[in-house]
Amino acid sequence: MPNTLTGLAAFNAREPAEAERELLTCCASRAFARTVAAGRPYRDPAGLADAADAAVHDLTWPDVLEALGAHPRIGERAAGADRESAWSRQEQAGVRDDLREALAEGNRAYEDRFGHVYLICATGLSGDRMLARLRERLEHDDQTERRTVRDELATITRLRLVKLLGEAP
Repeated sequence: MPNTLTGLAAFNAREPAEAERELLTCCASRAFARTVAAGRPYRDPAGLADAADAAVHDLTWPDVLEALGAHPRIGERAAGADRESAWSRQEQAGVRDDLREALAEGNRAYEDRFGHVYLICATGLSGDRMLARLRERLEHDDQTERRTVRDELATITRLRLVKLLGEAP
């Protein structure tokens, strides 16, 4: 008999390893995926989203860096055919071709300053706004920027969970 469960019910019913694989498309930290998968079953999408937010904010910095490793630079098109690459292309749809060089330059400066990819929730933002935020964030101290990165990662993760489930929290 085929599985007719959808959304949250299907997610809750998955084997732990399968649930973790699904969660890795939302946030590519293995610690995040283990933590959130272990919290199942969730009563509603909002409960899952809250658990995901808490898990992102509780990650060690090396776990955050692991998650960042799956994100392309802002302005670069993710080339893969997988779900995460498709989501990244949708999220960065606001980047115009004429901004790509300025973003590439800003990415280099950011990576030199902080040692990791510049992460911003690009959904709904213009390329101009992403570039302006990049330049503002170059002025952050390390602690402030780490908090900002976690907040951006949590926002991206929440949006991707909605896509994963097909249900709004």
